[in-house]
Amino acid sequence: MPSYEQLTELLDPVSTVLLTVECRHGVVGPGSALPELAEEARASGALGNVARLVAAAHDTGVQVIHAVAERRPDGRGANRDARLFRAAERLPVQQLSGTTAVRVAPPIEVAEEDFVVRRLHGLSPIQGTDLDALLRNLGCRTLIVAGVSANVAVLNAVFDAVNRGYTAVVPADASAGVPADYTPAMIRNTLALVATVATTDEVLGCLERSRRRA
Repeated sequence: MPSYEQLTELLDPVSTVLLTVECRHGVVGPGSALPELAEEARASGALGNVARLVAAAHDTGVQVIHAVAERRPDGRGANRDARLFRAAERLPVQQLSGTTAVRVAPPIEVAEEDFVVRRLHGLSPIQGTDLDALLRNLGCRTLIVAGVSANVAVLNAVFDAVNRGYTAVVPADASAGVPADYTPAMIRNTLALVATVATTDEVLGCLERSRRRA
């Protein structure tokens, strides 16, 4: 864990962006296509912590971006080159563009100043999307990554961010995956090697401290 001073320095609101990953109705909502993941996101407190981070970001001037994967009704442009994609085609709840399934789910609130970056292909919120260009134009140096799943999309987001020169901060209790014990093991043994790992409370404390100093 970084010191409080180090984390506060990283989380300068002017150069920090909060990225929420796949926190949409069709994944973490009551009618999720992935009920085990949805239950873990809620029972672990991860989804609530994402909402707390978003609310604090809105209060402190940190830009928020929501990354959302979706599909066209005809499936055109979507990947079919992995087991995960083929399984998604058969799920009872489809993540179709324009439907409730691909809207950001409560308790997360989307503000007018937020960006929602949508994609029709791939596993990463960054690779092949507008996100990298937006981050650079926003002057981002530190990217806070939170959401689901720790199995795939969160992992991809952190590695892609680091590969592009951003400092990644991962609030460990604001991400969820399945099974439940996978997420802490993955963060400890993988993401901790490339990102700054903290808790939601530590991130919130640093953002509040930065606001008081401004």
